[in-house]
Amino acid sequence: MRVGVLTGGGDCPGLNAVIRAAVRKGILHYGDEFVGFIEGWRGVLDNNTRPLTLESTSGILHLGGTILRTSRTNVRKIEGGIEKCLEVLAANKLDALITIGGDDTQGVANALIEKGAHCVGVPKTIDNDLSGTDACFGFDTAVSIATEAVDRLHSTAEAHNRVIVCEVMGRDAGWIAITTGIAGGADAVLVPEKPIDIEEVCKLVKYRHDHGKKFSIVVVAEGAKLPDAEQATVGGKVDSFGHVRLSGIGAVLAEEIEKRTGYETRSVNLGHTQRGGTPTAYDRMLATRYGSAAIDLVHQKKFGRLVVLRGTEITDIPLKDAIAKTRTVGEDLLELAKGLQPKV
Repeated sequence: MRVGVLTGGGDCPGLNAVIRAAVRKGILHYGDEFVGFIEGWRGVLDNNTRPLTLESTSGILHLGGTILRTSRTNVRKIEGGIEKCLEVLAANKLDALITIGGDDTQGVANALIEKGAHCVGVPKTIDNDLSGTDACFGFDTAVSIATEAVDRLHSTAEAHNRVIVCEVMGRDAGWIAITTGIAGGADAVLVPEKPIDIEEVCKLVKYRHDHGKKFSIVVVAEGAKLPDAEQATVGGKVDSFGHVRLSGIGAVLAEEIEKRTGYETRSVNLGHTQRGGTPTAYDRMLATRYGSAAIDLVHQKKFGRLVVLRGTEITDIPLKDAIAKTRTVGEDLLELAKGLQPKV
């Protein structure tokens, strides 16, 4: 079979591992031929391709980013975009297309599927918020990086008797924040699922100060917000999927905490550091399992499906089900974090 591959949306560690696994198994076990589209859906619209071979995918398992590069291109908002994509897929004589991306990327794939395209999806989102799967590759790496940062912030915060607010990724779901906060021993964890109770945060900080700990660490997701307030943003521009760039809630909180408590408070925004660089062993393994399963689905002709992790098993679900809603942090983890805090 002749199979296309693309990576869309934000980059994350493990993308190259997915590409490598699909290509290696496809060539070595099925005799497939692969075409990679450069910069996601933009590459499909522009018919910008490169061959994917055993040689071109050798040595990429441990690399961050994506050898195919990526973009946030919403084909559905371009006049004739869906039709153009179908023409390009046909022109390249593709039997199937493997789309590696989150809900935006898979939303475009689903639109093509409805027009008869043969697509198989692989879930990719650093926020870990795609429905139907227990984990997305790249999330473990992001949490590891963020937790190491929190560990380092503890020592400098203690040395200076400071409160430090650490802002991490998480637009509509606080998976990185809640996992990093609990694993890093943060004193308060704030997520998009719950409005920020600034009074409670300040009470927690004051409690520590009154009981001998002159420093505190607060972890906040970029999408968390104060009651009756909008999410903190940079500029007013939105991408082609309608997403505004989030940033700044950490600085807002730091200013408010210092004003209310009188304690020196600083903010740190980890930003894109969380999704750059080498993937963890867990993410390499998960991404490899996803890539291998994706090419299997192609040969089983199970198009319109997304490979997912359920427990420890790789399986698949209808792609449209995965993009129907956002997977948010459950009450169990929120209660776990709260149970580790003193009653104030």
